[in-house]
Amino acid sequence: MDQHYSSELFEHAVDEFSKLPGIGRRSALRLVLHVLRMDAGAVESFADAVVRLRRDVRYCKVCHNISDTEVCNICGNPLRDRTMVCVVENIQDVMAIEATGQYRGLYHVLGGVISPIDGLGPSDLEIQSLVDRVAAGGVSEVILALSSTMEGDTTNFYISRRLSSFDGLRLTVLARGLSVNDELQYTDEVTLGRSIVNRVDFSMGM
Repeated sequence: MDQHYSSELFEHAVDEFSKLPGIGRRSALRLVLHVLRMDAGAVESFADAVVRLRRDVRYCKVCHNISDTEVCNICGNPLRDRTMVCVVENIQDVMAIEATGQYRGLYHVLGGVISPIDGLGPSDLEIQSLVDRVAAGGVSEVILALSSTMEGDTTNFYISRRLSSFDGLRLTVLARGLSVNDELQYTDEVTLGRSIVNRVDFSMGM
C-alpha cells in the first residue's frame, strides 16, 4: 500500500479513478475524496448508474448509435427525414450535430476512421452496413460528416468509391468552415450548424 494512504480501500479507489481518460493521480484523489463526502444513497445511485450503463446500454442495429433499445430514438422517430443519412466517426459526433438543431435526418456511426497507423481498415468500420442501408432503398443523400483530417478525408474517399454505383444518390460533405485537422466533436455549435446547412457536393478531387 502507498505510504501516503492509511486505507487500502481508499488507495484502490484512487487507482481505479486514475484509469479514466484525462484523470491523473491528483484528479483521482480529489474525486475519491468527494465521493467520501457524498451521501451514501447518492454514491449507491452513482455506482448503479455506471454498472447499468455498461450492462444495459446497447448499439442501435440500424445506425450503431448508443441506445437503450434495439433501435435508437433517432432512427425510430417518424418525424426524422429518412432520405438523408449523415455519416459520422463516433457517438460524440452525433451529439455535437444534434446540439446544433440544424439536422433532421438519420445517422450512421462508423466507429472510427480508416487509419493504418492505428490498425483500422475499412473492414473494422461500419462501412458495409452503410452500403447495405443505401442498397435497401429510400436514401437519396449521404452526408459525409467526418473530421477534416487526413484519416477523415481518406475515409470519405473510400466511402464515395463504395457508393459510386448507386444512381441518383447525392453525396455531400460539410462546408469547409471547419479548419483542417479539426475534430468534429470539438467544433462550436454555430460553425458546425452552418457547415451542415451549407454542405456541398463531394468531389473525389477535393
